[in-house]
Amino acid sequence: MTPAQVAALLDEPACEHNGTKDREKPVCTRLKPGATAGGCSFDGAMITLFPITDVAHIVHGSIACAGSSWDGRGAASTGPSLYRLGLTTDMTEQDIIMGRGEKRLLHGIKQVVERYAPKAVFVYQTCIPALTGDNIEAICQAAEEHFGLPVVPVDAAGFYGSKNLGNRIAGDTMVRRVIGAREPEPLPDDGHRAGMIIHDINLVGEFNIAGEFWNVLPLLDELGLRVLCTLAGDARFQEVQTMHRAEVTMLVCSKALINVARLLEEHYAIPWFEGSFYGIRDTSLALRDLARLIADPDLMTRTETLIQREEMAIGKRLAPFKARLQGRKVLLYTGGVKSWSVVSALQDLGMVVVATGTRKSTEQDKARIRKLLGEEAIMIDEGNAEVLLGLARKQGAELLIAGGRNMYTALKGRLPFLDINQEREHAYAGYRGMVTLAEQVIATLESPIWPLVRNAAPWHAPLAGEA
Repeated sequence: MTPAQVAALLDEPACEHNGTKDREKPVCTRLKPGATAGGCSFDGAMITLFPITDVAHIVHGSIACAGSSWDGRGAASTGPSLYRLGLTTDMTEQDIIMGRGEKRLLHGIKQVVERYAPKAVFVYQTCIPALTGDNIEAICQAAEEHFGLPVVPVDAAGFYGSKNLGNRIAGDTMVRRVIGAREPEPLPDDGHRAGMIIHDINLVGEFNIAGEFWNVLPLLDELGLRVLCTLAGDARFQEVQTMHRAEVTMLVCSKALINVARLLEEHYAIPWFEGSFYGIRDTSLALRDLARLIADPDLMTRTETLIQREEMAIGKRLAPFKARLQGRKVLLYTGGVKSWSVVSALQDLGMVVVATGTRKSTEQDKARIRKLLGEEAIMIDEGNAEVLLGLARKQGAELLIAGGRNMYTALKGRLPFLDINQEREHAYAGYRGMVTLAEQVIATLESPIWPLVRNAAPWHAPLAGEA
């Protein structure tokens, strides 16, 4: 990938950061030392596309990049598990010195095709072969012609930039090389089912972490909304190929794949909006926005009926939980769409969010936070252990909700902790997910371990008879 191509991906017209603070250079394109510390371009591309379940994902490079990486992300699948395998060409010093990288890649593709019979093969460029000049484009083209199945190069070497750049490279690769290559399966009865017109939609930036999208899919199915593809949670390669035929795209995480939504609109005139399935209010709003953009009056009516039914049912189920959580203070340290969507979900439980992380959030995300928490909302761009624990004590937070890397910070500070990022094991999306979230928050807050660890150690307690 050339510097001009990288600059073009960073110069994203649909991003609020574009040219808003510096006319000479858009904010997204400003180079920042240490930008890859939180994840490099390869990491961003890998986590974006790995949840396409029936594809063989080959990492071309040393084994340190992704070897033996079984189930690198908690994206669940209803069928194939090929995506969970850590496939790598395992380049060694001898391969580099003797220039055998391209031969090793071709042999790896052959081995994968013959052993696993995937629907397609994705080849991820990493730093070493990019520096030595391996032409993965030519190798993939030759392999595609020889084996008769798509072999897609994903040129996202780690030194190109940050994880977010890798997200955009992955999305751009799908638009340029995959989307538009196949037509969707025909709908039965000329597009009607039980008196309803079936409408096709896309979900971009939905990764089905812990299977949470399965909480939402029955609602969409009931409304007659066929999901052509979720890019990329529980997706199939052929589904990605059909995304150009959707009537509307819902963008779940704008920080990651906003370029896909924009390009689908530019190339195929598919309107898009950003929404969330976390929390009661946001789930209802997302369903309404889908119906509004499709502009089917019958769909709008049925959507309101479904929302009224579901909100009434979930309200009854959450009532006993809300009574126990009302007014309890929580510190949320995450980013991107979760920086505001999880705030909304916690507020739906009656909790008070004292601060939220915005490290990976856009300006639009921050505007939504201010709308939820007020103009004086505390937003954390960088939170080390000292900052998080200090803020929790100052604001009286009883719970830290963050990613797994902050777990030990919370435990050392004797602060209850709940994982909200991709390593989590519980599904929080949709109306049903709100019950799970409430259960996990209460189980964490009311665990009997906290009074024990906060008490003085037995050897520090006064002896019997002492004053």
